[in-house]
Amino acid sequence: MCAHFLHEKKFMLSTAEKITLSQSYATVLGRNTNQARGLAEYALSFLWGPLSKSMPSADVFKRTELFHIDSVICGLSALAMRTNAPTVLRDEAMEYESKDGAALFGSNMSHSVKTEKAIVANCAAVREWDSNGTVFGFNKTLGHTAGEFGHNDFYPVVTAACQRLNLNGAVAIRAMIVSDEIRGRLAEVFSLKSYKIDHVVYGAISSAVVYGALLNATIDQIESAVGMTVAHYIPWRAIRAGHQLSDSKGASAALSTEVAIMSVHRALRGFVGPKDIFRNPEAIFRFFEPTSSSKEAPFDIVLSHSGSDFSVMGMHFKLGLYEHQSAGALHGLIELVAKYPDIVNHPIEHIKIVAYEPAFGIIGDPAKRNPHTRQSADHSMVFILARKAKKAWTLGADRVSKLVNDRGTDSLWKELILTPYDYSKDALNDPDTRDLMNKMSFEHGGPEYDRRYPEGIPTSIVVTVNNQEYNSGLVMFPSGHSANHDCDLVDILHNKFQVLGSIAVGENKVGQLINQLSDLQNKSSEDIKHLYEADIIYRDPID
Repeated sequence: MCAHFLHEKKFMLSTAEKITLSQSYATVLGRNTNQARGLAEYALSFLWGPLSKSMPSADVFKRTELFHIDSVICGLSALAMRTNAPTVLRDEAMEYESKDGAALFGSNMSHSVKTEKAIVANCAAVREWDSNGTVFGFNKTLGHTAGEFGHNDFYPVVTAACQRLNLNGAVAIRAMIVSDEIRGRLAEVFSLKSYKIDHVVYGAISSAVVYGALLNATIDQIESAVGMTVAHYIPWRAIRAGHQLSDSKGASAALSTEVAIMSVHRALRGFVGPKDIFRNPEAIFRFFEPTSSSKEAPFDIVLSHSGSDFSVMGMHFKLGLYEHQSAGALHGLIELVAKYPDIVNHPIEHIKIVAYEPAFGIIGDPAKRNPHTRQSADHSMVFILARKAKKAWTLGADRVSKLVNDRGTDSLWKELILTPYDYSKDALNDPDTRDLMNKMSFEHGGPEYDRRYPEGIPTSIVVTVNNQEYNSGLVMFPSGHSANHDCDLVDILHNKFQVLGSIAVGENKVGQLINQLSDLQNKSSEDIKHLYEADIIYRDPID
């Protein structure tokens, strides 16, 4: 936060601070206000009202655009490889043709389907690889450090609304910024995972608000839609439990967003949902975190409207296919290989991983040591690290040295990118990968590690070869993390776009696809109608 008075504040802001903050670069929705209406007012104003004159910094627009490109290319490649949930939901959507709907990935408005069906199919495709943007709900300056997860799965909501209403790219990217801002700020102030509720709730809330605002719904109607979404459609983390994960893990964001959009449609038709849902004592927020007063929610919400301090600037990129909780270990491995290239000429004897909770509990779960599905493998620390190590040790020391001399560790991130093929049935049963997994131990780092999360991803690894230990030291901000300013992020992301884009449309058309998705701010309404059009090359499924 740029305001001089905001240093290590806890949840409660004083009235004077709220007024100052609101007048500078952010809007504060106090806990003693109806925050559902406040979210509606903020979104409507940012898109159409007084705040539409406010200007986020160029970095905010650029970062949002990169996350959007990343998400679409992830989605298109997941469809190209015939992944199950996106394919099922896309086939379902095609049964709901509608002239005033939206386009599916790979298509355009000449084949539009009902808006909520386009959204559920496209969001499911985006999320399938679990490879797009991540938020950890950490705002140290405000003291809003609830640490809820979240992902940039929800841009198809904005595109669908813009296609339906013939809106241009300038509106679309502002709406995407608002969507990320609402979702990201909620993740900072209330930990859903602490109560076994799935993080996609915040995406559903932000989708209801932003979709409603784009459709020029009234404040009352948006409040009703948010109320319905929270009161009727709360997903539990049961979808992520079990020894082997299912389609529900990847499709959770899409399914919650579908009902959020349906709630908006119902509100527009006159259905009245629960009011003032954030202060409702029987809704999830005050039920799990009771307040002393019935007039208060458990938190304030701070929403930026100008400058550079938007939530999207604190969101993290994945530089391939892996659970983001493993990024510190991957970075540590790459750093060791770059520093000691000769180690790849010797067999690995042991790798010790030390990390924080919840990484240790989620991707270190003993059940994840023997994954049999892609969804389980991409949440298995030992599997993810084994695939990266196998690739590195295949290179040989001379190749490693050449890559490092070229562009440092950035070259290794690009060369060793984990792709969908690293989670195929063949990869899951690869003897070399399984052997490396058996040579790994995973330990909880205790309080020293835990206190550093979610500010960073505190992880260390020790690789043993030739009876000698090589220690990465503590990794806090791996490449892709918003606080990492050492890597050439755009260059590494461009490599990811090339790799996944080639799967989606073929190597010769990747550049065209990236150009089609770029410069969103200057796209015409006609461009938006064709934004997701692509000739998808359908390949043999890997599952």
